[in-house]
Formats: sequence, structure tokens, C-alpha cells
Amino acid sequence: MKKELHIFFTCLMFYTRIPCPKNITHHPDYLNKATRYFPFIGWIVGTISFLAYSIFAQFLSSEIAVILAIIASILTTGAFHEDGFADVCDGFGGGWTKEKILMIMKDSAIGAYGAIGLVLLFLLKFKLLSESVLLFTNNILLIFLLFISAHSISRLAAISIIFTHEYSRDDASSKSKPIAKQYTWKEVFGSFFFGLIPLIAFSYFDLKFLLAIIPVFITRYFLARYFQKWIDGYTGDCLGATQQVCEVVFYLSILFLWKFI
Repeated sequence: MKKELHIFFTCLMFYTRIPCPKNITHHPDYLNKATRYFPFIGWIVGTISFLAYSIFAQFLSSEIAVILAIIASILTTGAFHEDGFADVCDGFGGGWTKEKILMIMKDSAIGAYGAIGLVLLFLLKFKLLSESVLLFTNNILLIFLLFISAHSISRLAAISIIFTHEYSRDDASSKSKPIAKQYTWKEVFGSFFFGLIPLIAFSYFDLKFLLAIIPVFITRYFLARYFQKWIDGYTGDCLGATQQVCEVVFYLSILFLWKFI
């Protein structure tokens, strides 16, 4: 149990800005095992985002509460995944070879592709989440499950790429590389368990919501194939971008399922 707690706190410290015990570090052995808890981090981030929404919705409009909920999730993760999304936009938008794409993604400066991508991403996320919460105005539990399902299933889609593809960079320059070295059935089982439980609970109220997993993993498939085509694998930025895109696709899927099925 002590070891599992250490692994969990390693995951929490790596993927969020939440304070952790002082003895927790980015040790490669623990970081590699921490992938099993990555979707569970979605539970935490989703809960914090939901709390921000539910508190501010009491005295502000729903749309403003959604903006503040998105801000809360960004502050919780330190824009970890949004930064990866911007880097991917810059890298694949401005690079035409594997070496050039990887070089651009490694650059900490944000370019035009990254800035435009983030603006469009946040606009989509704001609009889709705003319309999604309005579907369940009278059921706060469903809104809560919507938040944590979106964050957990999108993280499952992202982390599952390490189970099927190779890490792209040849050097050890990225601190994300330890998670790509090896994994066991515990990492696979843990990822899918924590990734799917919230969606299953969400689907208890309406079984059709379970279908949202299909477009999410179709998106994951094409993103992974795109990364494979251009850089022969993935990087940490690719995983962050996958998480962000799949989160948006999840909200879009819920709206589509509610209105048309």
C-alpha cells in the first residue's frame, strides 16, 4: 500500500500542481508505473473543475461558471496538456520532416499555429461544455459525472497510445520519456479501470452515453496514426494534444447523442 501511494503521488505531482509529500520525486521507476493512475488524475481535475462550476453557477451565469471551471482545471494541471496541444500545433503545422517537427515541439516559445490552435480549442471547449451542462441543469450528479467522465476518458485515450506505439525521440531530453520505457498489465488494467468507471456510472442514467467512447477512440486512433506517419511514434506533447482533443470530442459526442439518438 505504501508503494502504491508513492506511485500515485508521483503521478499526481507529475501531472498536476497539487502539493505532494516532500519525498515524492520524478523517479523513473515510479513514473513508469504511475501511468496506471493517469485517468484517475482526471477524476481529481474533473472534480475540481466541477466544484468551481457549481460554486460560481450559484451567483453567476452558467457560461461564466463554465469559463471559471475551465480556468480551475488549467490551474490544477499547470496547463500541462494545453501546452502539449500548442506544441503539436506548432510542430506539425510548421515542420515537414521528423527532425524539424521534433525540434519545433521542443522549443518553449509558442508560434502562430499554437496560438490559433489554443484559441479555437478553448472556444470549442467553452461552447460545448456550456451546452452540455445545460442538458442536465436539474441534475447536479449528472453534471459532476459529465466533468469527470470527460477528463478520465480523454486521459485514457491519451495514455493508451504508449501501449500501442513507440516513443519518438531518440534522446533522453524529455522528462516524459520514462513513461514510455516499459509497462505491465497493472498499468494497462489501472488505466482502463480508472478511465472507464466514470463513463459507466454516467451511462447508468442513460445507456446511450456509453457510445461516446466510440468517437473518442476513433479520434485517438487517427491521431496516433498521424503521429506515427510523421514522427514514427509519439512524444509527451502528442499525449497532451490527444487528451485535449479527445476531451472536446467527448463533449461533442454527448451533445450529439442527446439530441439525435
